[in-house]
Amino acid sequence: MENETPGAPHRRLKRPLRIASLVPSLTELLFALGLGPQVVARTGFCIHPREARAVPKVGGTKDPDLAMLRSLAPTHLVVNIDENRREDVEAAREFVSNIVVTHPLAPSDNVGLFATFGEAFDCRERANALIAELQSAIAGVEDAMRGIARERVLYLIWRKPWMTISRATYVSASLAMVGWDSVPATPGARYPAIEDTDAAWHDAQRILLSSEPYAFRERDVREMSERHGKPVALVDGEWTSWYGVRAIEGLKALARFRLTTAP
Repeated sequence: MENETPGAPHRRLKRPLRIASLVPSLTELLFALGLGPQVVARTGFCIHPREARAVPKVGGTKDPDLAMLRSLAPTHLVVNIDENRREDVEAAREFVSNIVVTHPLAPSDNVGLFATFGEAFDCRERANALIAELQSAIAGVEDAMRGIARERVLYLIWRKPWMTISRATYVSASLAMVGWDSVPATPGARYPAIEDTDAAWHDAQRILLSSEPYAFRERDVREMSERHGKPVALVDGEWTSWYGVRAIEGLKALARFRLTTAP
C-alpha cells in the first residue's frame, strides 16, 4: 500500500456506523473503544476480544472476500499499510465511503492511532483514556529498562525461508524499547529472508522465535540452541507486533520477559 497516507482526513458520518476491520489489532481497538456493536465485518484472524468472534468474517488480511464485504454495507473500513494489499483497499473504495489507513511504526505511534479513531468514530473520551494508559505503560517500561545492557537479537517470524524484521518495523521498535536491537541492522527489505550463511546468525547475541505469523515451538528452540550455540527463546508475537490497545499490556509483558533474560 505504498503512497497511502496514514490517518488521512476522512468524513465522519452520523450514526449508525457500520465499521469493517481488516486488521486484528484494529478490531480489538474498536471493541476497546466501545464500538463493538458497530463492527460488522472482520478477518478470520481477528480473534480478540472474544466478542469479536460473533462478527461476520470476510476472509483474511491479504485475501478479503470483497463481495461479502460489500454485502455488509460498511460505512467505514479500517486497514493497515503493512497488513493489507493496496489493490484490495482500492477496490473497496468503490463501495466504502470512509477508509481509515493506519501505519504505526513504534509503540508511541499508538497515541496518534487512538486519537485518530477517537475523532473518526466520535469516542474521544475513551480514546484519551487509552492514550493515558499507553503513556503510563511506556514510562514504566523506560524506567524498568534503565541500566539494562542492550543486546543484539535475531527475531525470526518465518521458516522455509527464514524471515526476520528490519529496524523500520513496529516489531523492531517494540524490541528496542526493552533493550533488544534487531539484526541485520541495514536489511534491504522490511521483512527480509535470510540464508543459513547470513551474518545475522553470527552477529546476534540471542535468537528470538515469534509465535506468529509462523508458530515456532519448543522443538524449534532446542534445534536452534544446538545449531547456533547461543540463547534462544520463544516470544509471544502479540507482545511485539500487535499495536492498538494490546500494546499497553504487551509492552509490560515484553519488559518483564526481557528482565528474565538480563544477566
